[in-house]
Amino acid sequence: MSERKLIRPSLGEMMERYPTRSATRRKQVPAEQTNAENFYYLKQMQAKTPMIVVLVDGTELNGWIEWYDKNCIKLNRNDAPNLVLFKHSIKFMFKEEELRNRRRRRTPPPRR
Repeated sequence: MSERKLIRPSLGEMMERYPTRSATRRKQVPAEQTNAENFYYLKQMQAKTPMIVVLVDGTELNGWIEWYDKNCIKLNRNDAPNLVLFKHSIKFMFKEEELRNRRRRRTPPPRR
């Protein structure tokens, strides 16, 4: 009988033919931060936009944002002391101008 010769492909060929799970492309995880919040704060800070900040307990505060960081914002106020507010205590905030516009839309025109 003749000797049989074992033909074995190289490791490189095997890796190309049969990729492992780690070698296959996976979907990238979306970015944790979009920087939309930072952009919004910067825009309002530069314009010194009068803002209304509503806290979790329902308290409404008026002022403009002087600075912010990861955990809090500083709200400057004309008629009261300035405040540093933790972001987790803020329910939502909006421009004071939007409140004025909403009130104008709600009041019906005078009847004649």
